[in-house]
Amino acid sequence: MQKVYLDNAATTPIRQEVIDEMVTVMQSDFGNPSSTHSIGRSAKAIIETSRKTIARYLHCNAQEIIFTSTATEATNWILRSAVRDFGIKRIITSKVEHHATLYTVQALQEEFGIEVSYVKVLSDGSLDYAELNDLLSLELKTIVSLMHVNNETGVVHDMEKIGVMCHQNKALFHCDTVQSVGKTELNLQQLPVDFIVASAHKFHGPKGIGFAFVRKNLVLQPLFFGGEQEKGWRAGTEAVHQIAGMAKALQLAYDHLNSERKNIIALKNYCLAELKKAFPSVKQNGTNTFYNILNVVLPFSPEKTVMILFNLDMKGIAVSRGSACQSGSVKPSHVLAEMLSEDDLKRPSLRISFSHYNTKNEIDYLITTLKEI
Repeated sequence: MQKVYLDNAATTPIRQEVIDEMVTVMQSDFGNPSSTHSIGRSAKAIIETSRKTIARYLHCNAQEIIFTSTATEATNWILRSAVRDFGIKRIITSKVEHHATLYTVQALQEEFGIEVSYVKVLSDGSLDYAELNDLLSLELKTIVSLMHVNNETGVVHDMEKIGVMCHQNKALFHCDTVQSVGKTELNLQQLPVDFIVASAHKFHGPKGIGFAFVRKNLVLQPLFFGGEQEKGWRAGTEAVHQIAGMAKALQLAYDHLNSERKNIIALKNYCLAELKKAFPSVKQNGTNTFYNILNVVLPFSPEKTVMILFNLDMKGIAVSRGSACQSGSVKPSHVLAEMLSEDDLKRPSLRISFSHYNTKNEIDYLITTLKEI
């Protein structure tokens, strides 16, 4: 049976060069980076070289990069410290954020009694920037937490515009850049953002490692306590091989960005054109979408919604209905619930997300299989 992986917004296959790098580190640099002997110092050097590599591609200071296990951990840490230690009284976010943000905000609201405001999401998936500006004009110590690229629809939010609005109103800006780091250029020296988060497995690196960018002069307090790793902000012996793998993956992502992006754009356009040819009333969810994510409502009966992923999986095709964290749920996507009509919400929506490993033949196989369903 043919195997087709079209769920790259959930996770990506690790590049062979990244695997090779990690194996080399595991074999040769197994020392504890906190040890003072040469074997430990060698491991520590790999961590700091990796930090500099990541900082170079994102145009920031290496000391502004803090390694974490995941972007979820980084988001929890940043938002919790902002409320607990910076005296933040309000969080502005949206109802189409990843649950790593939404559930963290909910927990902080319950624990600290902070105010939470949700920016309106328009039917095309974009944010109501006028409403955001009105919310920011209220004098209350605020952090804004809005994503760059929506993980379900691919709708791109204007990171620079949001940052300017935040800083004009003396608010902090935390941005979930999980879907965009490694897939588009980010100049953190110029972008008016205070915090970003990323996970390596979204750009062909290993799972279980990510990072936070924390703008210099912003001092967070630890989420948990132990050793003095990561400036004392993130205790625990570092996973040297994963950090090295993440840096290698980011380096390769940016070194090949132009050619791979061009190929993926062509593949997405081809997929959408073929879907429209096969199903003329198919609808794309969201406008101004990122180049590797395509989310569509299929003109199938609502009864097929529950079984469509199962049927595709039986044919060896991996796609999703939304976030991988929620893909086992039969409930409608919380993102699409903010955008679609009640009728469209009942119909099957698919998130098809591409990487440079995909081919037109795989798209043809997907379309043929959907026709059979």
